[in-house]
Amino acid sequence: MKKALASLTSALFTVGLMSAFPAHAETKTIYIGMNGGPMEKAYTSEVLPEFEKANNVKVVVVPGTSSDILAKLLANKAKPQIHVVFLDDGVMARAVSMGVCQKMTSGPEIQQLYPFARMKDDIGAGVQLGMTGIAYNTKLFKEKGWAPPTSWMDFADPKYKDKVVFQSASSSTFGLHGFLMINRLEGGTEKNVEPGFTKWQSTVGKNVIEYIPNSAKISEMVQTGQAGLFPLTPTAAGDLQTKGIPVAYVNPKEGPVLLLVDECVVANNPDPELAQKLAAFMISASAQTKAASAGRQIPTNRQAKMTDAMQQQLGNLDDLVKKVNTVDWDVINANRPQWDARWNRQVER
Repeated sequence: MKKALASLTSALFTVGLMSAFPAHAETKTIYIGMNGGPMEKAYTSEVLPEFEKANNVKVVVVPGTSSDILAKLLANKAKPQIHVVFLDDGVMARAVSMGVCQKMTSGPEIQQLYPFARMKDDIGAGVQLGMTGIAYNTKLFKEKGWAPPTSWMDFADPKYKDKVVFQSASSSTFGLHGFLMINRLEGGTEKNVEPGFTKWQSTVGKNVIEYIPNSAKISEMVQTGQAGLFPLTPTAAGDLQTKGIPVAYVNPKEGPVLLLVDECVVANNPDPELAQKLAAFMISASAQTKAASAGRQIPTNRQAKMTDAMQQQLGNLDDLVKKVNTVDWDVINANRPQWDARWNRQVER
């Protein structure tokens, strides 16, 4: 009897303790869409653990290209499963126009961004500063005794005949940026691409050995000596350097083209409060400093720090952003189908 009473007393004491000290809340899981590969690795290994620990949450990356992620959002627009997305700025402009983003909550993090990284009405924000400039094959240039390129119009220099590789403007933002800069230097604008198309074959086109759909093939073409000059970002050039590929990046004297990776909170997501917290964290100085260290992600938060190697490659970021060219994505997206068809028919025919 005493034994039974003792067991009952012990059980009641345990229940009392459980009532007084409830079990830890169950860990939530939220989802963020972004590019896979180096970006996903940098964020999952070095950036997201800080947020997960502070908020007792598991953040799962849904990898894919910007177009893939947008397609997922549109397919589940009424009941999305993804909370926050990273999209290239051109795709983000489409996403906003299609109503899949909601306004970000105002806070200190968004106030710390460079002005160009704040989207209209804070419907999203630039989370990574990218820029399309010129990359070149350092081994080939050394063998030829060529000085590093300095201008977008170097793509038209006769000495680079059959050494220019250009991403397709119909499928690659790098290629599109390169085309639009040549178009501007020939007197055009986003509203008038006639100069670029008309003069392409007599300038850059005559030097192009191959048009490629994306940058995946550049590594191989540099190693075989086929690729001497091509549009690229400093982050992508850095990834190639890490693999031992002899490339270097330069900012053209006319300026590189702004290529932001933007983030937005997905409209109608299942946990809007936590999604807003994650979006704010991603543009914080702490998160962006870690992203720069782990994956050479160029920060959009003015208080974030780059690594010494990035600082040496890019110079003073405050000075650089003053020289960056921006493009009008509303005009581009409105005319892209016609441009793509003309590019495929006239340039890559």
